[in-house]
Amino acid sequence: MSELVSILNIEAIDLDMFRGHTPEGETRRIYGGQVIAQALTAAYRTIDGRVCHSMHAYFIRGGDPKIPILLKVERVRDGGSFTMRRVTALQHGQQIFNLSASFQVPETGFEHQIEMPTPPGPDGLMDEDELRAAAGSTEQRRTWPIEVRPVDPMPYGQAPIMDPTQSVWFRARDPLGPDVALNQCALAYASDMTLLDTSLRPHGVDWNSGRLQVASLDHALWFHHPSDFSQWHLYVQDSPSASGGRGFNRGSIFSADGKLVASASQEALIRFR
Repeated sequence: MSELVSILNIEAIDLDMFRGHTPEGETRRIYGGQVIAQALTAAYRTIDGRVCHSMHAYFIRGGDPKIPILLKVERVRDGGSFTMRRVTALQHGQQIFNLSASFQVPETGFEHQIEMPTPPGPDGLMDEDELRAAAGSTEQRRTWPIEVRPVDPMPYGQAPIMDPTQSVWFRARDPLGPDVALNQCALAYASDMTLLDTSLRPHGVDWNSGRLQVASLDHALWFHHPSDFSQWHLYVQDSPSASGGRGFNRGSIFSADGKLVASASQEALIRFR
């Protein structure tokens, strides 16, 4: 079983109660995308025949990677076309995260979308490990279950002032199959990986200075079309504003054939002491 599928393979422990685990090797705090994906998976375990079209989440406390996450699902509404679920993630008897998700019976209707930009494709671009090696770094880092190839990477070990925009190609490293829910949860996992960074690009901030404090505060996703997240997707991101120690970020996620499959937004804590 791949690491990503293992993360999403949450354990049912009672009616509408699930338990999620963190991969070995995490020592400081749980990656936010993991909690998003596990909570959405828990909501999907109580859904039949409907597809998530939107989710909104708040990060309340940092997650402890040494213990499991308890996921409690509340069945808010089961309507004729839409279903609502609320998921609370708990550790040490306290809420660390909550998520509200809405699911819809698939239907057809009006359609339009913005056009996908045309940056260089993923072939020929370096992933994050290759970018570090090209800069002469011998640092060993965890290999994530998501492959990321930046189109316009920030030079490794440097902190130039750049525009508050970036694009990356990303995908799951292992095949996910045709299941819509699994692919959405994998995409949700990946959507938190680079979005926060966008709001730091115009400020010339050195990640290794020891003076930077960052954390995701909230996260929202809208799913427009099903897609196979084992294939390359383009994540086009921008940060319209930073203020009050917070950075606001937006993202559009396109399949390689140009279809807008999801949209994201996030506000994050960005402090430099």
